[in-house]
Amino acid sequence: MNKARKKFIIYAECAIFVLLTLLLSVINVVNFTMVSEDADRITEIIASKKGTFEHDAPAEPNTNRQQFGKNKGTFEFMGPDSPELKASTRYFTFSFNEEGKAKKIAFNISAVTEEEAESWARSLINQSTGWTNVNYRYRVYEIKDKTYVTVIDQGRELLPSYRILLISIVGGAVLLGLSLIILIFVGKKLFKPLEESDRKQKQFIANAERDFKMPLTIINANTELLEKEHGQSEQTKIINKQIRKMTALVKDLSVLSISDDKNIPVAKINISDFINRLIDHNRPKFQDKNIELTTNIEDDILLGGNEEIIRKALIELIDNSLKYSVSKANFELKRSKDRIQIRQINDTTLPNGSADQVFDRFTILSNAEGANNAGLGLSYVKDAVSAHNGRCRAKVSDGNFILQIDL
Repeated sequence: MNKARKKFIIYAECAIFVLLTLLLSVINVVNFTMVSEDADRITEIIASKKGTFEHDAPAEPNTNRQQFGKNKGTFEFMGPDSPELKASTRYFTFSFNEEGKAKKIAFNISAVTEEEAESWARSLINQSTGWTNVNYRYRVYEIKDKTYVTVIDQGRELLPSYRILLISIVGGAVLLGLSLIILIFVGKKLFKPLEESDRKQKQFIANAERDFKMPLTIINANTELLEKEHGQSEQTKIINKQIRKMTALVKDLSVLSISDDKNIPVAKINISDFINRLIDHNRPKFQDKNIELTTNIEDDILLGGNEEIIRKALIELIDNSLKYSVSKANFELKRSKDRIQIRQINDTTLPNGSADQVFDRFTILSNAEGANNAGLGLSYVKDAVSAHNGRCRAKVSDGNFILQIDL
């Protein structure tokens, strides 16, 4: 349940990160796009005036306060058409004839010298429109047989955009940190009842398993005694059959009893020998069911883990293959990079697709209907693997059921 809480926090934090990144990205992209459009409008006006504002007649002052109030904030008064913006625009324009000779058309900038501006404009002569040196917007255009290059300084106009970008990054990081703290607190409160319910469920199952074992042992012993004294009868056969069913059910219940104690005993296990011994012990059962059993087990692979838990998990894995293989079963063990990989493969009648639901408690797939199965074996495998910081996956592909464990 702790892992479920962690997954909830991780997925929620990822969702917040994606949404926050998307929102702030849209805001900043729109902001920088508007600055670019404003700059292009200015260079377009300069181009329409043959490279300079200087030939414009002085703008008439606006004395209509009502009209100004109506249009305040629009391009007509605050944008590129504003007389104040025209006077404060920092730009230069050079023209180039067919021989490449340059001529200064306008020079209203202090950041570079005329020689540097000419060299700069010449480097842009084959371009169209864009940004140069981060803060400068340029436009290249043709008038008659000459090529004009206008470059305007937009550093002052870009400064608020850079501040918004910085605030977005810092503010986004702070919000992600705050959301993580909130999610940890909420997750703890949200999952506390579920964790308590899970603990009680496991305790009930452990108690039920213990309480079932004693009566079954007594019934089985008394049945054997009756058969010795009076011989086997139809009634004792029925009793023995029901005892076997109840014993199998108790066994299924026992696989749910992995302790939540994090300090489980751990030792180095030669898992290669472990699997080989278990498979050899069960090989006659596969032969009895006419199932072709093959193995591909690498030698001397060591695993740090709890021997009893690993043993039960491998037994459940083999039992699952024995129960549901149609005619072929295969077990593989190998080291893949820094992980140990176990694969159980058997043919099946199930349709293609993910089959991870087999790890859920009490889940019985269509090929197991009617079988003596409580749907708990692979749930135990998943719990056992999780207790060793591993993961399980299952899928059906081309008529084969493939269960993979990474430890």
